Amino acid sequence: MSDSQVLEADIDEIQKILPHRYPFLMIDRVTDIVPGHSAVGIKNVSINEPHFQGHFPSKPIMPGVLIVEAMGQTGGVLVGKSVDLSEDDLLVYFMAMDKCKFRRMVVPGDRLELHVTVKRGGSKKVKIWKFEGVAKVGGEIAAEAEFTAMMDINPE
Repeated sequence: MSDSQVLEADIDEIQKILPHRYPFLMIDRVTDIVPGHSAVGIKNVSINEPHFQGHFPSKPIMPGVLIVEAMGQTGGVLVGKSVDLSEDDLLVYFMAMDKCKFRRMVVPGDRLELHVTVKRGGSKKVKIWKFEGVAKVGGEIAAEAEFTAMMDINPE
């Protein structure tokens, strides 16, 4: 796979790469995938999501930890496309989250864009990857974080 190749992943491909399923699958599509470098996850925020029943019923706000989880899932798809793995060949585990900042509330009706860039990693030989993530709504920063994840190929 060429580093200059830009790829996308629809929901079917995301589910081939990630083990997450409803209600914990936090991304709907991943665009602008540059293997080993970056990707943009898309999350269409809907009032029908279960966390809005309790966070907060009178003013529904997407929990910040779920925004960071969506960044991590975008990173997982980026890893899967970078090392060409899918169909239960890959699990990616959070190891650390640093410099998390929440700048804007994310509410039902928002289209959350999760811009994820590889800071360290980028190949099948590397098990530990470090990412930088920025979540945006309408071009405005909603959250940002650095996170580290471990890649587990062929988990049993």
